Amino acid sequence: MRAMLTVLALWAAGLGAAAQFGKISVLYEALGTAYAAHAGVGIGLMVSVVGMVGLIFGTTAGLLVARIGPRRAVLAALALGAAVSLVQASFPAYPLMMLTRVLEGVSHLTIVVVGPTAIAGVTSARHQGLAMTLWSSFFGVTYAALAYFAPGLIAAAGPSALFLAHGGWMLGCLGLLWLLMSADPAHSVPRGQGNLLAQHLAIYASPYLAAPAMGFVCYTVTYVAVLTLLPAVVTPGWGGFVGVAMPLVSIVVSLTFGVWLLSWLKAYRLVQLGFAAAILASLGLWAAWGQGAAEAGFALCLAAALGVVQGASFASLAQLNPSAEDRARGAGAIAQLGNLGTTTGTPLLAWILPQAGVSGLAAFLIGFSALGIAIHALQACRRRFSG
Repeated sequence: MRAMLTVLALWAAGLGAAAQFGKISVLYEALGTAYAAHAGVGIGLMVSVVGMVGLIFGTTAGLLVARIGPRRAVLAALALGAAVSLVQASFPAYPLMMLTRVLEGVSHLTIVVVGPTAIAGVTSARHQGLAMTLWSSFFGVTYAALAYFAPGLIAAAGPSALFLAHGGWMLGCLGLLWLLMSADPAHSVPRGQGNLLAQHLAIYASPYLAAPAMGFVCYTVTYVAVLTLLPAVVTPGWGGFVGVAMPLVSIVVSLTFGVWLLSWLKAYRLVQLGFAAAILASLGLWAAWGQGAAEAGFALCLAAALGVVQGASFASLAQLNPSAEDRARGAGAIAQLGNLGTTTGTPLLAWILPQAGVSGLAAFLIGFSALGIAIHALQACRRRFSG
């Protein structure tokens, strides 16, 4: 029971970490009004700076979490996240607001590194696939919840209320995890030798540590870009349905069919299977383009396939890396490359669509899905050779 409660509390912390992005997206217009002199690029930077921290320091965070221990790291991150939300509720001057967002990036990065590391550590092998897939859903669930609850809260109590509610959520998670998580072992020191650069190179040279992250970047490049841009270019009248249904289908399929498949397949094999299904769905989307219902159906198949990839990628982190130290380092790499995908995929697809239309969209999806399959095949060969 304690393990289950710990998993749920860590997942709740993940929801809070995702809301560090989502709350700014929900308040985009209000922030544009409050910081009118910085509207446009300035507010866009306010959204993206959290991800930039992960892009630059993701692997470093994994090394630091391995050194100080997951409990201390996540409690400090939740305290920092709560503090900056309370400051943000006062809508401080723009430079101070941006400073809080940078600090929030540190909090966010730490939580997303600790989450899968700690969850894998408290669950049995039998339940690990379900637990890691649940963790992988935190972004989609958060955005759906914010879309449903935040407008009413803002209308009733103003935009500051969302910051205050987020700060309260982070404090609640802090209290739960302070009670539930076991003390960090005194010997929680990474095995990696050499300076920081050498330790980074060691992570990306390892077919065990790097494989989940190198496959995951192929997922984030495509998934975020498609969710952002596809609803606007599908057959008129279907965009709203596709925009709402795709993330929901992705979550549901990963938590049901994806978890069931993990009981039969190794996680990295399921990542490859998910990418293969995404290739077929992309071909179907290309063939059905402009046909309304059929087009939307293949878009949902694409979301389902990528949802399987998402959950299996985190499950592969646990399967390939049995020690907490290695999971922390691998999770740091996932955070780093995941942020690389989210920051580059949407601009790349936005450039491709006007140039090549649906053929460019299909090539974009098929190319990165095939790359994901190839990366995992190569890393599996390296593991067999090294093992």
